Amino acid sequence: MHAKTVSSSDLDTLLQLNQDYIHSTQTSDVRRFAEILADDFLCSLPDGTLIDRQRVLEQTALPVKISDLKAHDVNVRLMGDFAIIHARTTYILADGRPASGRYTDVWARRDGRWLAVSAHVTRN
Repeated sequence: MHAKTVSSSDLDTLLQLNQDYIHSTQTSDVRRFAEILADDFLCSLPDGTLIDRQRVLEQTALPVKISDLKAHDVNVRLMGDFAIIHARTTYILADGRPASGRYTDVWARRDGRWLAVSAHVTRN
């Protein structure tokens, strides 16, 4: 019974962290990203580039070129002290055209906190 309670709490936490991640991307919230990204965080971009935490924070600080970023079909897969989140995104490009993509984020529980350790982003 206790494990189920922990999983439910972990699920709620991860769903909130996922929302924080999306919100931080849309609002250039470098401070929040710095709190939720692990020091060894890596991100695969749609062009195949692999960037580290510092580069993500630098890119986050730049003016946002998209609007109305939303996550859909969020699927959290809890696996003990790590979790994988798959989701679909929709957003509006600077020229007003709608766009979409997908992402997969990997989270690890470290010292009692969930931190994003990896991300993979695609765009359609």
